[in-house]
Amino acid sequence: MARYTGPTDKISRRFGVALFGPSKALENRAFPPGQHGPKMARRRKQSDYALMLAEKQKLRMQYGVLEKPFRRLFAEAVRRGGVTGEILIQLLELRLDNVVYRMGLSNTRRGARQLVNHGHILINGVRTDVSSYSCKPGDKVSVHSSAGSKQLALRGLEKTQYVPAVDWVTLDKETLVGSVTRVPERSEVDPQVDEQMVVEFYSR
Repeated sequence: MARYTGPTDKISRRFGVALFGPSKALENRAFPPGQHGPKMARRRKQSDYALMLAEKQKLRMQYGVLEKPFRRLFAEAVRRGGVTGEILIQLLELRLDNVVYRMGLSNTRRGARQLVNHGHILINGVRTDVSSYSCKPGDKVSVHSSAGSKQLALRGLEKTQYVPAVDWVTLDKETLVGSVTRVPERSEVDPQVDEQMVVEFYSR
């Protein structure tokens, strides 16, 4: 399955946002990477196109989606009608890897994707290794019964025990079984981007 495997701190520093989870590099060097990074932070105003492109790239990188799948998600958001930007965010949030991340089974989306890809997660009792699977309200998400799967999940819960839980997913930490209770509201999600600029980018 195709995925981004390049540097993460470098990307986070480029956009000035911790897109892949906590970043010490971003805390210590809050300017773009490279020898000209400090100068780039003070450069002239960017064009509208550059700003829209940056917002699209930030959203795509944050959820770990490559360009072609991201375009398909945008097309689906347009097809469904309504506020395209909000629907796009909801589609991204309902990806299985993100749901696993929101349940606290991993402290990063990359880690959650690895749990899914390695077959540690079940959907409605069926093992799936498709991280892009689109969850629906009522879907039961659980950890495989093997000792290795449970150990990985418990390790993830230990790392995220102080992270506030979201209301649209549930998780029983004893049985490691949870569910998607509803579609998340835009106010409950903080994608650190202006999704309207993403819509404008694809609507040019």
